[in-house]
This record gives sequence, C-alpha cells and structure tokens, in this order.
Amino acid sequence: MSVQFNKMKLSLILSAALAAGVISATAATQPVVVNAATNADPETAMKALFGDPVIVKGKGFEIKQSELDQVLTGAKANAAAQGQTLPPAFTAAILNQLITIDCLLQKATPADHTAGATEADLQFTNLVEHFGSQEAFERQLKAVGITAAELRAKATQEATAKAALKRELNIKVTDAEAKAFYDKHTADFEQPEMAHVRHILLMTVDPSTRPPTPLSTNTIAAKRKQIDDLLKQIKDGADFAALATKYSEDPGSAKKGGELPEFPRGQMVPEFEATAFSLTNNQVSDVITTQYGYHIIKMIDKTPAKEYGFNDTLPKINKTVAEICRNEVEADKIKELAPDYVKKLRGELNVQIVDPTLKALDENARAQGADSAPDTGMAEPAK
Repeated sequence: MSVQFNKMKLSLILSAALAAGVISATAATQPVVVNAATNADPETAMKALFGDPVIVKGKGFEIKQSELDQVLTGAKANAAAQGQTLPPAFTAAILNQLITIDCLLQKATPADHTAGATEADLQFTNLVEHFGSQEAFERQLKAVGITAAELRAKATQEATAKAALKRELNIKVTDAEAKAFYDKHTADFEQPEMAHVRHILLMTVDPSTRPPTPLSTNTIAAKRKQIDDLLKQIKDGADFAALATKYSEDPGSAKKGGELPEFPRGQMVPEFEATAFSLTNNQVSDVITTQYGYHIIKMIDKTPAKEYGFNDTLPKINKTVAEICRNEVEADKIKELAPDYVKKLRGELNVQIVDPTLKALDENARAQGADSAPDTGMAEPAK
C-alpha cells in the first residue's frame, strides 16, 4: 500500500474501479483522442436481447444484471488500457462488493447519507480537477461507458455505505495513531518535480483506429512542413497559445491554448517527458517526434519536489496529510473488522445470489480463496 501523493488512490469503493479505467487511459499517453467507434453500449444491446434479470435478492434490495455489467465494463476498459485481462474471479469479487454496499445502505442513517454525499462531492471534484475540465472528464467517462451523473450517484451510494460501516463498527482513529502512520510513511508524502507546459500537436497517426495507424507518407511530410512553419512563427514572436488553439490536433488541450495539467515524470511518453523537463520557464522546444506525431512544447513553469509535513494540505487532493493518514489507519481497521460484521449482516438480510451462473462462479472463487476485488477493506466472499 502506498499513499504517495502522485499516486493517491481514491477512497471510494467501486467508483475507484470505474475511475481507474478513465485515469489509466490518459496517464501514460496524453494527449488522448477518444475513438467514437469503440463507444458502443454492450449493456444496452444485451438488455434488448435478454432483458435485465435480478441476480441477487436481499431484504430491502435487489441487484440487476445491468448494475454488475456497468461496473465490469469500466474494469475491463481499465485492464485493456494496460494490456491485461480480468480473471474470472474478478466478477465474483465485484458482485460481492455490490452486495456489501446494498446491505450497508439498509443500515444507513440520515447522517450517513449526508456524510456520504459530502465525501462523494469531494472525490468528484478531485476527479474533474485531475482532467482539467468537466468536458475532458466526461469525454473520458464516455470511453468507459458511464455518464458523470451515473458515476456521481454510484459514488454517493458507496461513500454512504462506507459511512454506515464506520459507524456500525465504531471505527475511531486517534491523533497518535495517525501520526505514527505518518512517521512510518514520510517518504510516501513526497511530491515529485512537476512540469506545467503548453504544446502543439500535429498527428501523424489516425487516432480513430486501434491501434492508431500511420497516415500516408505525403500527409506526414506535409505535417512536418507545417510544424516547422509553426515553430518559425513562434520564434518570430507569434503567440504560442493562439497557434495551439488554431492548429493543435490534441482536442483536450487545444481549446486551452495547448495547456496541459501539471504532470510528474512517468506519465508522458518518454520523448515528450524528457524534452518537457529539460526546458526552463517560457522556453520553447524544437520540434520533437513521438508515437502520436510532431510536438512543440513551451514550458509554463516547474514545481520542485517537496516533502509534505503531517499538518500540510495536499494540493488538488483538498485534504491534509493528517486526514490521509487517518483514512489509511481507518481502512486497516475496517479491513480487520468488516468481514465478520458483513457476514452477519448478509445473514440478517437473507442475501441470495439467484443467478445460477454467478452463484457457481462465486462458489468456485470462494473455494479457491480468490480475492480479485479492489482493496477497499469492504469486500468479503459470499457466504
């Protein structure tokens, strides 16, 4: 477990899995162009053919196939973006998290709902800031098949369930426990050097294909001539942001004058990163070539590396280091105490997996001791 600032995990449950698909799609390969051809909705097609059957029943709630499918779609997109596939046990693990959330919602008080809505709003705000704009955020959500409204609703449910669990388990974290955690993990609260740049991109590949295919030789040659001309204009005093807005083929940044969100090393393709971090403030690069095409980069500013103290506030996370430490200690306590409580609660609510295939998959996962769900401290095998 790492709480390093630039890799800070979301504290929500399933929305973290959904958002991971969105974030991973941009983390290593910005700029990104979403391929509309890949955005067909398989859930809608399946529902049209087979309906939307109930797969789990419990006192006060039921879970439908579409609810499971939606989460799995985001998780599969995340895995595919990293060149991976999900193991069969992952489906059972996600199903059990859905069950756990619905069980806990039956216990939620008005205060739990208020706390959940507040926490979900904060997490949602942080995600929007991560992508730089609401528009960019929603574009990436579309790529994994969920709307912003759907994600917000799920996040609120999940945060409410977590608030109910903390109250039911009477989870308390003292200042001393939080400080002890910090003392053991001070290196994890170091922000690396960050670069803040503008860029102009002329693409030499067709982003609508998967994987992107090179454009024709003549087109690439024309793009090279154009980028060289843009660089000459910039060196002659032309406004970089204005040229980026007019000519850059990165839709995520062009509307903002080519400006990208701040990034540390390890998030961009190597050629882009190496050039960006070599620049000084307001310096403009020569033309560089990446797998996407030709770039010109202008440094806005660089933020030096920094170690955050226990009482410091983490920028963009909107929480103090102390709060993060308390959350981590809290998560460890939940992970220890939750399984027995959730097992008892599932019995009280008479939870049954009624879909035969999913029931068999769940029983097989339990027999093998599989645990493929995101590590939230709230997942537990079906009983």
